[in-house]
Formats: sequence, C-alpha cells, structure tokens
Amino acid sequence: MSERAVRVLFDEPGPRGRRRIRVLTVLIIMTIVAALVWAWTTLSATGELAWPKWKPFVQQWAVWFMLAGLKGTLIVALVASVVAFPLGALLAVGRSGRNAVVRWVCTAYIEIFRSVPTLLLVYTFLFALPGIGINLGIFGKLVVPITMINAAVIAELVRAGINALDSGQREAAYAVGMTGAQTMRLVIMPQAIRLVIPALVTQLVAIVKDSTLGYVVSYPELMKQANLLANNTKLLLQAFVVVSAIYVVINFCLTRLAMWLEIRLRRSPGGGRRSQLRAEEEVEHDLAAVVTPH
Repeated sequence: MSERAVRVLFDEPGPRGRRRIRVLTVLIIMTIVAALVWAWTTLSATGELAWPKWKPFVQQWAVWFMLAGLKGTLIVALVASVVAFPLGALLAVGRSGRNAVVRWVCTAYIEIFRSVPTLLLVYTFLFALPGIGINLGIFGKLVVPITMINAAVIAELVRAGINALDSGQREAAYAVGMTGAQTMRLVIMPQAIRLVIPALVTQLVAIVKDSTLGYVVSYPELMKQANLLANNTKLLLQAFVVVSAIYVVINFCLTRLAMWLEIRLRRSPGGGRRSQLRAEEEVEHDLAAVVTPH
C-alpha cells in the first residue's frame, strides 16, 4: 500500500501512537509464533504430521483430481472476470452520464448488488429462481451471481477513476468538437482505467475467492474437489491444508501482479507530474469509500 493510501485510510500516528503500534506488532508476532508452535506440537502428538497421512496428496491420482478442481476454479474466475469487468465499466459510465434514467438504473444496480452477499445471491439462483422457471445449469448458478456482485464493485472502482480526473480534460474535449460519447471513450476512460488498474487486478482475488462457493451448487471447483478428497481419504486436515496452500499461491501471484502494475504505472513517462499525483490521491480517497466486503 502506498504512503498516499495510508494517509487516506488511516490517521497519521504520533510518537505515542507509533510506540503502541510497535508494541502491538511485537505482541501479535509473539502470539502467532506461540500459536504455530502449539499447533505443531499438538499435531505432531496426534500423528497428523506423519508422512503416511500426507503421502496420498502427492500420488498421481490425487494430483490430477486437484488439478481438475483448479481448472474449474480458473474457468469460473476467467468467465466471471471477462463479463464483470466490461459490465462494471459500462455501469460506471452510465452512473457518471447525463441521462437521468440510465444514471438512476445504474445507480440502483450498483447500490443493491454491492450490498448483497454473494452467497445469498447464489442461494437465490439455486432455490428461489427455479420456482419461477429460471433454472440455470450449475455453472451458471455459480458464475452469474459472482459476475453480478463483482460488476457492481468494479463499477465503483472505475467511477472513482473517472471522478479523479480533472474536469478540464472533458471541457477541452468538448472544445475541440468531441461528442460526449467520444470524450468518454477516447479521453476519460483510458485515463480512469489506468489509474485504477492495480485495484482492478486486486479485485480478481475476490473473484477467485468467490469461486469457492461452487460447493453450494456442487460445481467441481477446487474447494469442492478438496471436500470430496477429504471424504474419500478421511484426511480432512491434510486436504484442506493442501487446497489452502493452492489458494495462497494463486492470490499471492495476483497481488504481486497488482503491485507490479502500480510500480510500472508510477515509473511510466509523465507519472511524476503534479496532476497525476493529485489524481492518484483523489482516486485512492474514492476507493477507500468504495470497496466494501461482500
């Protein structure tokens, strides 16, 4: 997180506050270390760390079984992302536009689906909608709710980028004869998306994590496969440790991608100009108010 984001999200601590933070940091680290030592000791004593209980997960059949789940997770994340990102951009444009009806519809969609938990929407597609004749396949019952929720969040991320831009750029585009649509497509959106690319990449982490709801609709994604593997081998702890490690690797890679993009954008030509810095400060302020848990 950048220094500007820290200033946006948190008050700058004074000398006493910094001392408290250092003390709390040390206490938290000691607590975590103590918990890890306790867990290691307990698991060793009960035989959960013995190699025979981990050996099945390196055998070919188990590896292919988990890879099938990983494939399902990546497909869900890919399809949801391909639909949610353009849809979110369109919603952001609609909410920022001048047409009152379109703006009201986009605002209502964003505010509703930003507030609805993804699991609740999955249950709606699973139990409620089939009763009125809307019965999607298991893939649709998972992907459509994830897409709808994330499109609303992405819309607010993009809108934060639009609002961060200087109004003079829009006025200059009108002055040279551009229409409103041309101004948005050629001037506003490229710069707005450039500002929020790291946040958009980070949103992929949320989409990947939402894919774990596949177990609700019995879609064979990574979490569902891990659950089946645990039931078949009776090695519940080991199965979920393995799948947790896979999710950590995926999300770590996505987070590193977001950090790399942020650094690259800052080092790009013109990235040090005052207008760019001011725009980044404004967009980080907007993002702090936009991103809320599902």
